[in-house]
Amino acid sequence: MALLELKGVKKIYQQGKIEVPALRGIDLKVETGEFTTLFGPSGSGKTTLLNLIGCLDRPTEGTILFDGQDLETLDKKDLAMIRRKHIGFVFQSYNLIPVLTAYENVEFAIRLLHEHSNKELEDKVMKILADVGLEGLEKRRPNELSGGQKQRVAIARALVKEPKLILADEPSANLDSKTSEEVLAVMAKMNQELGTTFIFSTHDPLVMDYARRLLEIRDGVISLDQRREERSVSH
Repeated sequence: MALLELKGVKKIYQQGKIEVPALRGIDLKVETGEFTTLFGPSGSGKTTLLNLIGCLDRPTEGTILFDGQDLETLDKKDLAMIRRKHIGFVFQSYNLIPVLTAYENVEFAIRLLHEHSNKELEDKVMKILADVGLEGLEKRRPNELSGGQKQRVAIARALVKEPKLILADEPSANLDSKTSEEVLAVMAKMNQELGTTFIFSTHDPLVMDYARRLLEIRDGVISLDQRREERSVSH
């Protein structure tokens, strides 16, 4: 069973009396463990598609199945629980809480789940921060971190709850090429070691170079679906 399946998904926005179609009929299956990139020109529907997959919005038409569950049958509370437990988000603007340390930003993501003792929680947070290369920086606040370090905190925050899916919207947009390469290597390593499914939205050729599946979106439809060999990641 696919982790994610979209059937005839359309999204139409209403601007006054005018209907603006963002997605015109998306059919897509994503298997567990994929490392997939969405690309296409601005306005093609990439972010709209991520928002629908991430349970942040609902389609106008069509069906979205997440881990076999029809999202249309769920209310807002159930959708919020899927986001909280099973989907991690990485944004280009990091979206860290400025008054919290790196440790506290990551801890916050799993403390909400109320599933771990304090000792288990501490062990998980410290391990994931070390895994993304932030050992020794746990007590720094976002304004004391570089752009690449902030993005690593964001990745750690997304990964710490061991989600089934991570959605990354332009994750390299605010990073230089060297830092982008380092951050992508971290995500690719986590994908290979943990089997976490990643879907990126990007314009960055470097991100596309790392992807094992390329999906091009143009005018609200998928115009290209190309699979490639897995890229090895050094440890």
